[in-house]
This record gives sequence, structure tokens and C-alpha cells, in this order.
Amino acid sequence: MSRNTRIAVLVGAVVVAVVAFVLAKGGSTNRATHTSGHAYIYIIGGKPKGGVQTLTYNKGEQVLFTVVSDVADEIHVHGFNFKKDVSKNGSVSFAFPATDQGGHVIELEHRGEQIANLEVR
Repeated sequence: MSRNTRIAVLVGAVVVAVVAFVLAKGGSTNRATHTSGHAYIYIIGGKPKGGVQTLTYNKGEQVLFTVVSDVADEIHVHGFNFKKDVSKNGSVSFAFPATDQGGHVIELEHRGEQIANLEVR
């Protein structure tokens, strides 16, 4: 086998290993972003599926999101101070006007687990 062939095989093996690693990690390290409209946040094992989402709304728009959870907890929208209980394998929806500009944490209150970041522009 020539030197160039060995290098090509080695490079190909590295590319395959990197692609396999990225796919095993869920395809991306970027966090999901949602802009306007109805957002869905899925909780699996007490953690947000796909990582912490950023929900972005313009001031005056209607914030609308649903949390679908496999664990029971209280969903707390900090800054707006909205709280609702979600049951195990249940869902809960929030709808309110985007009045307070800035970043606001949405979390599973009792677990202290951030599930989303609400950005009002």
C-alpha cells in the first residue's frame, strides 16, 4: 500500500469516527431555538430533550408553550412568576403576553432543572 493510500484510509477512518460521535451525541451540540408561535418542551428523565431551548418572542407577542413531561414537578417561568404543576406523563400549557423584556428562566422548580430560556425582545 502506498503512502498516499495509507493517509487516505486514515483520514477516512477519522471522518467516520467523528460522524459516528456526532450522531451518538444527538447530531448537534447547539441548543434548540424557537421563535414566536407555539413551542413544545419535552422532558425525558427530568431533563429537557435536546437541551435547554431558547424561546424568543417580541415584546407584545403572545408567549405560548407546552411542557410535556415524564416526571411530575412544578413549571416556573421566572420573571413573570407563573407557576403550574405538571403531572407525571402529563402536559401543561402557558399563554401570556410578552411584556417583560430580557431573559427569563423556565425550570422544573423542585428539581432546580432549567428547561428553557424565554427571551423577550
